Amino acid sequence: MLSTISINTRDHSEMIDITPRVEDELERSGLKDGVCFLFVPHTTAGITINENADPSVVADIQATFNKIVPWEGSYRHLEGNSAAHIKGSLIGNSVIVLVESGHLRLGTWQGIFFCEFDGPRSRKVHIKFQ
Repeated sequence: MLSTISINTRDHSEMIDITPRVEDELERSGLKDGVCFLFVPHTTAGITINENADPSVVADIQATFNKIVPWEGSYRHLEGNSAAHIKGSLIGNSVIVLVESGHLRLGTWQGIFFCEFDGPRSRKVHIKFQ
């Protein structure tokens, strides 16, 4: 089963926990055991798995990305969003999560985050259950 969820980002840079939405799609799929593939079809966004219990982790990740890849720089890309492209490449555009007994097999503190680096925008995440 392939499904797509839409995400409307509100900030220039943000990490949105989409775990509950992925779990809803998993329940609709009826899959009990298998694999969940998530893919972000955007070059200035990404997807990752990290801690979702303490919001300061997300803040630390964003602050560190902004230090490593500042928005202003001597970039050549004429659209002016090279930093977003670089951050998207560093995070990556896909993750895989195991499914067991109808549940995502994430660790105790893990969540799935959609990462916006050039917002606000309307975005998509494709989900394939197998």
